[in-house]
This record gives sequence, C-alpha cells and structure tokens, in this order.
Amino acid sequence: MYVNKEIEFKTFITEEKYNFLIQKFELDNNIFPQTNFYFDTEDTKLMNEKTVLRIRQKGENFKITKKTRAEVGADETHILISKEKALNLLENGFDARIIGLPYYVNKIAELTTYRASIPYKDGTLFFDKSVYYGHVDYEIEYEVDDVNQGKKDFAQFLKNYDITYKESIRKSKRAFDNRK
Repeated sequence: MYVNKEIEFKTFITEEKYNFLIQKFELDNNIFPQTNFYFDTEDTKLMNEKTVLRIRQKGENFKITKKTRAEVGADETHILISKEKALNLLENGFDARIIGLPYYVNKIAELTTYRASIPYKDGTLFFDKSVYYGHVDYEIEYEVDDVNQGKKDFAQFLKNYDITYKESIRKSKRAFDNRK
C-alpha cells in the first residue's frame, strides 16, 4: 500500500478543443485507455462522505485507490492487485477495510477514459475523453505538487489556448449519475 497527495486543476472542454490539443501536442499515437470501476455501499456512504473508491485497469494492471478530500487536494491510498483478484472483487464486491474503510462495497459504476499526457511546467497535463453509459465528455486535468504555482500555470494554459473554464464534475459522480 502506498499513499500520495493529488493536487489537480481541471476543466471540461469541447470535442473540437480536445482534438485541437491532441493535434497541437502531437499525441495522436499516445492515447491510452484506462477503466475506472467505482465501488460504494448500497446506501452510497462513500459518496456522501466525498470519498471515491475505485479499481483502475490500465492494460493488464489493476490498482485499488481510495481518494479522500484533504485541506489541499486529495489524499490517495493505492494497493496494486492481480488481474484475478480484481476480477473477483469486481464480481463479488469486497470488505474495504483492506484500504481503511469500514464498509462492504460493490461495484456501482464504471467509466473508460482515453488519456494522453504531456509534461507542462512543473506538472503534467492530461487530455481526457471519457466514455460512460452512452455519454462522452472531454476535459483537461493538470496535476501538480504546488497548489499556488499550479493554479497560475493552469490559468495561463487556458488563456494561451483560448479555453473557457467550465468546472468539471468528478468522473465517479458522472458515471454514477448516468448509469442505466
């Protein structure tokens, strides 16, 4: 198990702006899928606590992640797991005490993101196309270590590329709200 601090800035963008940025930064051949499988209790205790619990699949790699809000950004706890273990947890749910949550959880939603990334100033820019339950949306995420500098750099990036800030909704909430 390992823990890290996530500080990110993000905004929804249009499909046209997404395609423009992919072309501008020559990322056509560097877009990779990742699927997030979200977990919660039947009565959505985690969502109510503003905690996200997911298993992320990238290729043949699987990782359980717990994201909790922090004073700055979010605290993330990760556990790498085998494909066999992941498939079992997806099918049967699991006791989330393994990652510090006192609940039994089941899969409640999923979302696949087609992600391209590039280093930018003191962080990493991610250009995301997310697909879930018949919906497609696009966003930019900028992950940094310094919240103040990151905020300035993100604002400058948006200005440089004529992007109007439009607040993003968490991927987990978008998937949950649109599931069938």
